[in-house]
Amino acid sequence: MNKLAEFLPDFMHFDALSSANLIFLIGIILLLGALGGRLFQKLKIPQVVGYIVIGIIIGQSGFQILSANVISSLEPVSSIALALIGFLIGGELKISVLKKYGKQFTGILFFEAIVPFFVVSIVVTVISFLFTKDIKTSLALGLILGSISSATAPAATTDVLRENRTRGPLTTTVLGIVAMDDAVALILYAFSSSIASSLLGYTGGSLGAQLLTLAYDVFGSILLGSLIGFCLSRFIRNVMTDEGRILAFSLGAILLSTGLCVFLNLDTILAAMSVGFFMVNFAPAKTRPTFALVEKFTPPIYVLFFVLVGAKLNIWNVTAYLGLIALLYIICRTIGKSIGARVGAKITKAPETVRKFLPWCLLSQAGVAIGLSIAAGQTFATTIGPSIILIITATTFVVQLLGPICVKHAVEGAGECNLDICEEDIMKTCSVKDITLAGNPICAENSPSIVTETTKLHDILDSFSKNHNLNYVVKDNMGKFAGIITLEHLKESLQVQDLSDAIMAMDILEPGKISCNPTMLIPEVLKLFDENDTEALPIIDNEEKLLGVVEKATIDHYLRGKVLELHKQIASLG
Repeated sequence: MNKLAEFLPDFMHFDALSSANLIFLIGIILLLGALGGRLFQKLKIPQVVGYIVIGIIIGQSGFQILSANVISSLEPVSSIALALIGFLIGGELKISVLKKYGKQFTGILFFEAIVPFFVVSIVVTVISFLFTKDIKTSLALGLILGSISSATAPAATTDVLRENRTRGPLTTTVLGIVAMDDAVALILYAFSSSIASSLLGYTGGSLGAQLLTLAYDVFGSILLGSLIGFCLSRFIRNVMTDEGRILAFSLGAILLSTGLCVFLNLDTILAAMSVGFFMVNFAPAKTRPTFALVEKFTPPIYVLFFVLVGAKLNIWNVTAYLGLIALLYIICRTIGKSIGARVGAKITKAPETVRKFLPWCLLSQAGVAIGLSIAAGQTFATTIGPSIILIITATTFVVQLLGPICVKHAVEGAGECNLDICEEDIMKTCSVKDITLAGNPICAENSPSIVTETTKLHDILDSFSKNHNLNYVVKDNMGKFAGIITLEHLKESLQVQDLSDAIMAMDILEPGKISCNPTMLIPEVLKLFDENDTEALPIIDNEEKLLGVVEKATIDHYLRGKVLELHKQIASLG
């Protein structure tokens, strides 16, 4: 691949970052990255993988359009992206959600995050030591990979849930956990990173000094983030009135937090997460739209970030040793997540569907895991950092392909697909024929609502008093539609009830101008009701044969019944 760079035009090499080159460079990264993300999305693969692949192609492993010098110069983009990730995750840590899920939520979250941490850490440490004979490096590698293994990708999982319109105890549990276990991973990473730094010689001193350094890193980051979150909420509440200024102040606060963390040697992600946590829980309600505004700003930053992630990788450096560690990471993470989720669900007495299928929903790994690997790559650049980036990127390819498939299998097995729907959703796929097949006598052929032209008014009124239908359709001697008798016609007929034996259906019917067919969807039928100011329509087949009548009230009753059935089904799931 290195030789390919020789054939590229001079303007495609960026060893010096002039202003023009920088603008051109960012344009290439954004355009190619967005294109790669879209392509992979079409292939049902998360777009973040597409960004990384583009980075690999134009970076150190591919055509080397982005030189090492350029990648290093754009390093602040990585810090900004990690801070935004932390801020948005902090926004998911709502105290109200924690209280709502209570013991069950906390128990499952704890075990499904902690168990893979220990399983991956122990196995990776042992296998790495067998290869390297270096216990400190092996333990540091195991701890970092173990902490990263706790994270689950919310995006890929929630996309599957949304696509399949799921609802029930499994869906509720999954949504809560994937929003929270990334935060657990961040905390585990903060502790593991501090211990690994000491093991690899990045920090020194006695055990007490090391513990003080760890406490300073964790609690200092949380305190700094909370303080900045408090100041930001005050500014937005008292000064800001428009979205543009709210976004400017929010990004300014996040960047300030990041810069101070770099200056004070604190954890960037943990501090940004603390800003988000404070904002979502303790700031006034007026500040809540801040998260939506920041999220709109993040896509181009994420594209730059993940393309640069791929550009840094040199896949030609992957050895049999790293390949083995990556394989063990996937196996141990899967086993750890499965055991942890099942143990947590059993201890907290979660519903059976949660115990059985939750492990299938926790396999995806993406943004936060890759973000933490990049953070490790920066912190341990001269030791285990490059290996961690390669391992996490390789495993992300695998689990992001398998994860969504497993989630779909789980929600289908739990019986929660297509339960999160309302009357409007049912109407989109429901036809007149469906209501007829539902056993509704008003819509069925030969129902009391169908009369002949010679049927006497007396018989119609007698039928009206015994049946639920409010309208009658009249057929001629050929079985075709002749007209309709509405409730208004019947009310008028009551005034001449003495003559009911002499009056027949043909005398009071109104010739029909509109009708529907059995395959017509309910939204189209309701539109006809509104446009023609009517409450009933005759049902006529392709041969113009009269099949029955559909009433607006009947449709409403059918839809409410279907929704009630779904609610009962959801309740039965626990």
